[in-house]
Amino acid sequence: MKGLVRIRLVRKGRTRQPVYNIAVGKKRGKLQGLPIEVIGTYNPVPTPITPEMSSRGVIPVKDIKLDFDRAKYWISVGAQPSDTVAFLLKKAGILHDQWPSPSKAAKIVKREEISTNGKEFAQ
Repeated sequence: MKGLVRIRLVRKGRTRQPVYNIAVGKKRGKLQGLPIEVIGTYNPVPTPITPEMSSRGVIPVKDIKLDFDRAKYWISVGAQPSDTVAFLLKKAGILHDQWPSPSKAAKIVKREEISTNGKEFAQ
């Protein structure tokens, strides 16, 4: 079984102004239900840049607030992050770049032709 606890994004905010909570919850629990713990927030809308800020070379930034200790704890006890949360945790340096580890990732096996009793079968 691939973990009973998940780390995922739960949408909050208004129409066209999303804000996400990074929440730890049961795998089969309600998405908008009460989570086990909220370990951070993610605002995917970058802050607006004024012309004077752009002339100084300031780039727009998406706001991520994360409790690193709690995120590391939940990963250590087996909580599985969703794809988007895994991407954010990789950027934060909590997960390594090859998450999940190459040994646990799906492996592609090449098909080989096998000849048996003079007949060729594709496996």
